[in-house]
Amino acid sequence: MGISFSFYFRSMQKLSIVIVCKNEAGIIGETLKSFSNLTDDIIVYDNGSNDGTQEVVKRYMAHLHEGKWQGFGPTKNKASQFAKYDWILSLDADEAIDEELKTNLLQLDLADDKTVYELKFKNFFENKWLRFGEWGNDRHIRLFNRCVVQWNDARVHEELVLPAACKMVALYGYILHRTVKSITEYENKMRNYALMNAEKYFREGKRSSVTKAWLAAAFSFIKNYFFKLGFLDGKEGFLCARIMADYTFLKYKNLGDLDKIRVNRQQ
Repeated sequence: MGISFSFYFRSMQKLSIVIVCKNEAGIIGETLKSFSNLTDDIIVYDNGSNDGTQEVVKRYMAHLHEGKWQGFGPTKNKASQFAKYDWILSLDADEAIDEELKTNLLQLDLADDKTVYELKFKNFFENKWLRFGEWGNDRHIRLFNRCVVQWNDARVHEELVLPAACKMVALYGYILHRTVKSITEYENKMRNYALMNAEKYFREGKRSSVTKAWLAAAFSFIKNYFFKLGFLDGKEGFLCARIMADYTFLKYKNLGDLDKIRVNRQQ
């Protein structure tokens, strides 16, 4: 049995999975289960959960760390510092992996630290996989070497800073992104994102108006529902396009409100 146990660990990939989360007790267990036999280093960086997320994490082969929320980019960089390996697979608590992706990750040699890996997503609206619209054909770079690549300092809509010498490789298989548990919960989440993104735009010196908010929302819906064929996803495709339009409206309306506050203070 001792020989089999040693082989079990040697056959794993030398990468660290890093997850930043808060109040994800309902989903993080299934996510962690999908990483079985992939790596011996799973980092969960919790930002103040009060729903029992910590207890769920401890039941799996994961290292739990807790710390303050500093915005998406800075918090993800902080979490990566706890990783055992330099190769980071950066995921969210609601992002599991399928068996095909796991197999391909295990086959990587990870010899070139200037290579980054782009992963495909299956985004689910409740139990429906959305193949079209805003979430169709979704893919992002999520596997990288932290010695070469890090997240920027954006508090929302963070991005990886890629040196010019980086080479991107696409992997087969999917990340299974189950982000919408209920419509009400998702709408509240998008309202919060709209405010954070408006504050980001305001700091960057961007301005808005009610007219711009309505026009941007209308264009968002038309683009996602018609141009990107969101209507082919049925009711869920319509709801996704509508929620994204609402998010766009609130983002620019909040930006306009922040500008009005700035003007009033100057008077």
